[in-house]
Amino acid sequence: MITFTVEDHDGNRQSVEAPDDMGLNLMEILKASEYPVLATCGGMALCATCHVEILEGKDELGHASDAELDQLENLPEYYPTSRLACQVRIGPILEGAVVKLRGEDN
Repeated sequence: MITFTVEDHDGNRQSVEAPDDMGLNLMEILKASEYPVLATCGGMALCATCHVEILEGKDELGHASDAELDQLENLPEYYPTSRLACQVRIGPILEGAVVKLRGEDN
């Protein structure tokens, strides 16, 4: 299990534990934890409704793919630390990270 922190749209922070051996992505964990993540494309990096900002731990995640960057660059609010949660795999790289929800509420 790994533990990371999620900051919601209101600025509240909560620790989240997630299994790192099931091949899940951050979007799936956020949805399972009942955060308001639309994820309308189902994890294919086509909609950007799972937009998050990595506040801490961004260096460990590596670079976004071209498909992910294409979606992020079309958002009205895009930050250098923006990522699509569907493209971030759950693993040791997320241990201790702080993730801020940026996508639209549902």
